[in-house]
Amino acid sequence: MKSSNELRTLLRSIDHKSYPAYKSLAGGYQFGSYQLFIDHVQGDPFASPSSLHMELPHKEAGFPEAYLKKGCSRIALEDFLTRQFASQVEDFNFKAKGSGKSGLIAITRCGQEVLERSACQITDTKVIVRFHVGFPAFGRTINAGELEKILFDFLPVCAEKSLLFRRLDKKRVEQAVFLAEDQETVRQILKDEKLAGFVANGSILPRKSGVSDLPMKDSVAFVSPKSMERTFSLPHRGEITGMAVPAGITLIVGGGYHGKSTLLDALQMGVYNHIAGDGREFVITDQTAVKLRAEDGRSIRNVDISLFINDLPNKKDTTSFSTPDASGSTSQAAGVVEGIEAGSHLFLIDEDTSATNFMVRDDFMQQVISREKEPITPFLERARELYENADISTILVAGSSGAFFYIADKILQMDCYRPVDITERVKELCKEHKTPRIQAPGFKIPDFRRELGAVNGKGVAGRAYSVASAGAEKYGQSGGRNGSSRRHDTMKVKTMGRDGFSLDRENVDLRYVEQLADSEQLSGLAYLLRYGLEQVIDGKRTVQQTVQILWELLERKGWEPFSGAYIPCGLAKPRKQELFACLNRYRG
Repeated sequence: MKSSNELRTLLRSIDHKSYPAYKSLAGGYQFGSYQLFIDHVQGDPFASPSSLHMELPHKEAGFPEAYLKKGCSRIALEDFLTRQFASQVEDFNFKAKGSGKSGLIAITRCGQEVLERSACQITDTKVIVRFHVGFPAFGRTINAGELEKILFDFLPVCAEKSLLFRRLDKKRVEQAVFLAEDQETVRQILKDEKLAGFVANGSILPRKSGVSDLPMKDSVAFVSPKSMERTFSLPHRGEITGMAVPAGITLIVGGGYHGKSTLLDALQMGVYNHIAGDGREFVITDQTAVKLRAEDGRSIRNVDISLFINDLPNKKDTTSFSTPDASGSTSQAAGVVEGIEAGSHLFLIDEDTSATNFMVRDDFMQQVISREKEPITPFLERARELYENADISTILVAGSSGAFFYIADKILQMDCYRPVDITERVKELCKEHKTPRIQAPGFKIPDFRRELGAVNGKGVAGRAYSVASAGAEKYGQSGGRNGSSRRHDTMKVKTMGRDGFSLDRENVDLRYVEQLADSEQLSGLAYLLRYGLEQVIDGKRTVQQTVQILWELLERKGWEPFSGAYIPCGLAKPRKQELFACLNRYRG
């Protein structure tokens, strides 16, 4: 490890040289209480900025050991430190002058959700913060004086004000950690008591606008119907009261613009913890929940959709169905089956974004078009079986068909953004109307043995992979910081916001995977998929086996095995359900 004085001397020796001379700075340097690593130097001042990271031992950082033990506490602290570092570097961003991206200092901009990110990582021994710096230049000539300001004046201030516990507002740190621990307690209660979700009284569900995830000002606060109200005891907050959504089939109805979709949107993002002040801090949903919708044009490969679609006129086999251009009903049928395969125990569905012919067929239509002439078994006829035979609950927003009233366990009417339990009243009305005919053939959960096809017949890397061999991926053995040849940067990754990403020339369209909260999760999925293509997929493993290998490796070793010579800032951990969705939508 070189000293900071050596870095200063080296920096001054390359002043006014050609920009590529900056690459000689790569390496690690001791700066008092922390170590600074220059991982990657940009090729010119107009290219993507350079990647750096700081490492601070716990002895220097000084955070209470209790904050580092639990997974939820550690992730909350990482999120808090990322936000603190971001606010500090904002004061110095572009204060150093030059051409192109000269003077840029940037780290992840966190949203309302608390996600596990590569930007800040707390290990057993230290705190690591990763960020980007635009190395200053005059044209394409090194401006060492301006970079010296960044490295020796700006960054030490940012580190001291954001990474040292003694310099932070201890109450705010404690509140962030305690909130996460309370949220985790509610999640455990959902599991223990077989609940699908919980919405605390006083929650603010509407968002500021279609492009802002901030809470809407002056909006109606959520209040639970008395019949569904539960009170839980939390370790830090004490008692909290709100609406407990039971397992089973819950229907959300009401007039237009009364808040049906707003409630469902809040529940679909309740799979993540939210920061204080978001309004949805205690909107907590089963963590395996999957939002289902129609996706016209998506790719489907070898999916058994026979639960919903059978006896096609072209005699195509629906027990192993493939198409590069699915219809709305076919895509939604595949989504249900893929959700079961991904281990989901809760489906969230909005009638507005569903294929009508997949969801329901009324009695008149069944009389006109007989069962023998209709290959689709609608979701209406499978929802009860999914719950009773596969332990999968459904929360459904409906506005046009009353057929779902007959199978619902709970019926909520949204009235001016306030939920009203109308279950008993509707069930009495159901007795006055003819029950919809349900003639679904026998229910059988598909046997999930579909294999991912090998790339070029043998996988990109041409070799098999097992979790046991993951130890060979450590830095210094098969690659990384100590002069490596790891392959994980051979396929070029480009993330397109929250719409998808590309690996080389192959696009992965994820715009309809609505529970992806951040573009960094898409970057994370791209890294996982790239590794899978290069190291895991060999034409023999099933989708479930492939996901399990990738997930176990991510859980045990973080982003290190999936990165090249260094772990970049800008990756966020997705859920396992989104990893399944990514693999299922990769056309390559």
